[in-house]
This record gives sequence, C-alpha cells and structure tokens, in this order.
Amino acid sequence: MARRIVPDTSVIISGRLAEAVEKGKLKTSEIVIPIAVLDELQAQASKGRHSGFIGLKELGRLREACQAKGVKVKFSGEKPSLDDIRLASSGRIDSIIMDVALKEKAELATADYVQALTAEARGLKVLFFQPEEKVAKLRLENLFTPDTMSIHLKEGAPPIAKRGKPGEFKLVKLKGKPLTAEQVEAYIREVYELAKVKGKGFVEIDRGSAFVAQIGDLRVAVARPPFSDGVELTAVRPIVKLRLEDYKLSDKLMDRLKHRAEGILIAGPPGSGKTTFASSLAEFYMAQGKIVKTLESPRDLQVDAEITQYGPLEGSFEKSADILLLVRPDYTVFDEVRKTQDFTVFTDMRLAGVGMIGVIHASSPIDAIQRFIGRVELGMIPHVVDTLIFIRYGVIEKVYELTLTVKVPTGMTDEALARPVIEVKDFEEGQLDYEIYTFGEENVVIPVSPEKPKETPAGRLAAQRILEEVRKISPEAQVEVSSAGRATIRVDKASIPHLIGRKGSTIGRLEKKLGIKLDVKPFEEPAGPAVEYELQETRRGIDFYFSREIAGRKIAVLVDGEIVLVASVGRKAKVRVSGRSPPGRKLTEALTRNREITVRLVE
Repeated sequence: MARRIVPDTSVIISGRLAEAVEKGKLKTSEIVIPIAVLDELQAQASKGRHSGFIGLKELGRLREACQAKGVKVKFSGEKPSLDDIRLASSGRIDSIIMDVALKEKAELATADYVQALTAEARGLKVLFFQPEEKVAKLRLENLFTPDTMSIHLKEGAPPIAKRGKPGEFKLVKLKGKPLTAEQVEAYIREVYELAKVKGKGFVEIDRGSAFVAQIGDLRVAVARPPFSDGVELTAVRPIVKLRLEDYKLSDKLMDRLKHRAEGILIAGPPGSGKTTFASSLAEFYMAQGKIVKTLESPRDLQVDAEITQYGPLEGSFEKSADILLLVRPDYTVFDEVRKTQDFTVFTDMRLAGVGMIGVIHASSPIDAIQRFIGRVELGMIPHVVDTLIFIRYGVIEKVYELTLTVKVPTGMTDEALARPVIEVKDFEEGQLDYEIYTFGEENVVIPVSPEKPKETPAGRLAAQRILEEVRKISPEAQVEVSSAGRATIRVDKASIPHLIGRKGSTIGRLEKKLGIKLDVKPFEEPAGPAVEYELQETRRGIDFYFSREIAGRKIAVLVDGEIVLVASVGRKAKVRVSGRSPPGRKLTEALTRNREITVRLVE
C-alpha cells in the first residue's frame, strides 16, 4: 500500500512537512489533513495567536508543494465542536487527529514529542520531526556584527542595523533592496519554532498581531497587521557585558551598595545601558554571597546560571512575587517597572524585607521618583527607594539618596508649616536638590536651587496658585511674591479698576480666598531694548514671531508706549495672544487704527 501521511498542527506550524515535500525528502502518495487541524488553526488565528497565522500560511505552502510534486491532498474527519476547540490545550484536538490517522490507516506526522508517544501507545506508525534538528542557528544571527545592537526588518523596506556604542549609534543599511513579506516571514518562522523548543527560548508574549520571544541573549519582537502597517521584526541583543568594577564607582557609592542600599532604582532613557548595569549589580551581589533572583518579561538580563530568572506566572507578576517570597531571595532585580501593578509588586516585596533593584525608563532622575507618586503613599517612598542611580550613554550621570524628615520646607518661614518632607540629595556632594511634600491637597516636587535664593520654591508655588485665580479676571496679569504674606499683581493701567472692583470688592474677595495680601500695580516700564518681530492675525487672535535668540526671554508689548501685555517667549520663538482677551482686543483695535505697536525685552 502506498504511504499516506496525516499531519497534526505542530508539524504544520513548524513548516517541516512542507519543506520535506518541497525538497523531495518525503516519499508519499497522499497527505490527509484532518478537518480538526484546519479548524484549530483558524480558532488560534481568530483568538489572535501567532501560531494560528503561521499555521494557515504553512498549510497553503504544503498544498502548493504537494501540487508541484504530484502528491494528492485531501481533507478528512469530522468538524470539531466548540467544546473540542475549547479543550484543545487538554489534548482533545490531538485525540481527534489520531482518530483520523487510525481511520485512514495512515502514518501520523508530528513535531510534538508527547503526541508522538501517545500515538505509538495507540498503535499508530509515527513520523516524528525532531525540532532540535531544524534550526542549529538562526539565520537572523548572521546579520549581526560584534558592534550591532539591533536588527530591523520590515516588508517594503531595506533591512537596517543599529551599530556602535551607547550614545554613538548609527543606522546602517544591510541591503539596498526592500524585503518582501515572505522574506520577513521566513525569519519569523525560524524564531517562533526555536523559541518553542525547550531550553532554547521562550515566547514571552503572543497576541496574534504581535509576539515577543527570547532566545539566548537575543530578544525578538514581531508585529504584523492590523497592529502594524506591515510585517516587521526587530531583534535586539546586548553588545557589552560589564562587571561593576568597570563602572569605576566611588568608594563612597561602593560602600553604600555593599551595606546600606536595599531599595535601588536604576533609571535612564531607552538604550542608555540600564539593563547592562542591573546585570552587573546582580552578579556583584551574587559574588557577595547573596541569593539573587530576577523578575523579567522578557527575560533578557545577562546573568550567570546561579541567578534564576523568573517571568510573570500565569501572566501576573503578583503571582510570581508570591512564589518568590517563599524562595527568600536577598535581592531581586525587577526589569522593568512600568505598569501600576509592577510598582505595587516592587513596593510589596521591598516592604517585606527583600532587597529590590528596579529598572525604570525616565528622561531625568527626578522623573523616575515622580512615577512612584500617586502609586505609593508619599511617606512610604523613601522606605521603598533609598538610592536612585541615573544612567545615560552607559555612564552613571547622577546618584540620589532619598530620606524622610519633618521640617519647614525650604522657602517657608512659619514654624506652623512644618510637615513630612522627602529630601532628594546628590549622594556624592550631599547637596539638597529636591524636596517632595504635600501642599494643600497636592503632592509637589520642588527643586531647591542655591543659585537663586530670592526665588524660593514656596514662592514659585504661591505665585502659580495666585496666577490661576487672578488670570480668571485679568488674563495678562503677572505675579511677584514679595514675602510669605504679600504679593504684587501687575497689569496694564486700563485693567486696574476691573481687577480691584467697586470699592475693592474683587481684590478683597481674592485676598480672602488666597489668604495673602495683594497689591495691584501697573506694569513696570521695560528697561530692555526694542526687538524685531513679525505679526500675524489669525481667527483665534494675534501671533508674534521672534528670532530664535529671544526664545525663553520675557517681553513687553506696548501700544503707543503703553504696556498692554507682558509674556514669556516660547521655545518656538512665538507668543500667541487670544483675540478674546483684553490685550488681544487692544492689539486688534491698535491694528485697525494703525497705532504704533512695539516690543521690548524685560530685563
């Protein structure tokens, strides 16, 4: 009797059967595809699973190969029920496929070792494709050079590589010819198959239009429509592995890491070397005789085999933390802390007594701390994070120490205003850079600048609060806080009666609401030189355009020598005046009557 083959889903998805037929390595007269295989692949694709998309494409490839080689293809078996599809993970579909093989008196082809053993136990002849023999090395790895950080492949675009060192990367075209979707899919199929092989990789995320796999030190992210506008593959790997000694840390910082730091936050922008430093720190603690574990998704920290790397258990880091606490590690590296659930897990484990090392994306050191505000009770933050290490371009740029104290915030004078304050100090210099405390109902982060003692953080905060109220009445107003209980509001002369109100009613109401004495004065005559500008009327008002050198400076707009507006020039060297505001109405009237409009710098 001629040889007949019944494939299961695993061998279809792997592409092994189609390849064997294409190359003439498999001699068969007929391939019988169970209806259950087609339905399971369709169900997986409908649920957004990457395996379903690959399987359906491979099924089409198998039909084309059989047609080219003169191999007959037919579908057989019954359509599985909804219960069968729902219980596929329990082996229901596999059992239906074996029933088809028995009925057709055919050989079962599979790449699933458990399926092969079960089929042999039922008396079936099995053609087993061992996944280990398929891919010894990914073709993707041939695109990497020693200084390549990442490879980017997308259909319709030439392949490019990111090469160099942290801070000095450049994009290099690997080929001038754009890739086709089929070429990109060939790389994806290899990655997916190898990631499914035990011990050689992990599929960290599989959501149909996107999946992420970790194979050794290679992290591969795949996106396809409708999530992206085309099939795309991005492969990233670390290009350096450093020891903590390579960072040339100060003796003071080394001593803190050894004896006092237990809530460490490693922050920096993407690609700055945070993960590399976290790996070095993990191995440093391991060498100190500590038990070190990691929490990662994907698991791409480059650490020694003694350090166990954990992923999310059943999709949840909270469940992972429950197990991890039973393991009793001395330190846990959390790469990376991003979602609210991650902050909760990080905090719970730290307060349980586990030394925590968190990796977090941030464009500045204080931004990393601010991401905890609102997610963790303010007074608990120094107990959760005591040391912040900010890295940029692979170099430690700043180290902060967090402490909690009760004091009068900098710039306030009344002892009754004492409150809990988080002090953020430069670790090496001991200089206070920021204070974090509650002001009213808001949590505020105030920079403490020794260079400008006259403009205190409390003064800036009070001025902002006053402005919010005053500009409801006079949008062009400026505020100066002269002391803890007094402030000056400056507006143009014509707006003073409107702001004061009849018999002082309006200003009195504001003073009562804000709890501060308010003086109303006209704008001071600007002492700076006149500046050139371009003016454009729009439907919403009037726009002033200046040269780039004026960006960030304060200017005064005058009509026939009288100040109608004082404003700061934006980063785009532009000031926009609303046509509905008092200054906007005055400027519109001035343009209509051809009155002189001048602009001067405010020194």
